[in-house]
This record gives sequence, C-alpha cells and structure tokens, in this order.
Amino acid sequence: MTEFDIWGYRPDTGYQQGTDIVGYKVEAEDGTIGKISKHSEEVDAFYLVVDTGVWIFGKHVLLPAGTIKVIDMVEEKVYVDRTKDQIKDAPEYDAAKHADEPTYLEQFARYYNMPHM
Repeated sequence: MTEFDIWGYRPDTGYQQGTDIVGYKVEAEDGTIGKISKHSEEVDAFYLVVDTGVWIFGKHVLLPAGTIKVIDMVEEKVYVDRTKDQIKDAPEYDAAKHADEPTYLEQFARYYNMPHM
C-alpha cells in the first residue's frame, strides 16, 4: 500500500492546473460547508481555504487537495470526502501563522491523514 499524498489532487477529480476555483461552493459528504476563498497551487502543497460563513461563524478552514473527490466546473462545486463535523473540528486556518511558520501545514496533514471512514 502506498502512502496517500494529502497535498496532491487525485487523478480523477477533474482538476486542471491554473483553473480558478475561488468562489466555488464546497460540499461535504453531508451538505454545503461554504465557499472557496483561497486556492493554493504551491508545489507539494495544493489546498483550499474555505470560508464557512455563518455555518461556523466565519471560520476559515484549510482543506488539503487530497480530500477533494470531484470538482464540478459546470455547477462550480467542489465535493470533499469529509463530513461537516470533521471539517468543523479541523484546525482553524490562520494566514499570518501560515506565512511565519514553516511547519504550519503539518498540523493539517496530521489531522486530515487520520482515517475518516
């Protein structure tokens, strides 16, 4: 068994490098969680930052690209393989810490690499 790359897109998601998906709705396994406010195409660290709006009071959450099942370009929706509660319980995204701490993304890798079945 090979180790899953949480920071890479799965081959069957429909992702195309350079496509602007900011503003797309994000669908968890049990409903909508918010809209994409940032999309990173950093080498070895593809991820989304999702603005959850009023759902969890304006919290921004980071979703590694490996959590994405499908990107629907027509509907402008991104489907992820986590539940709303799993996303709500994730570490909160902090842009300042991300800029200042080289190991910042590791907490997200630990959280999202945990079994989610």
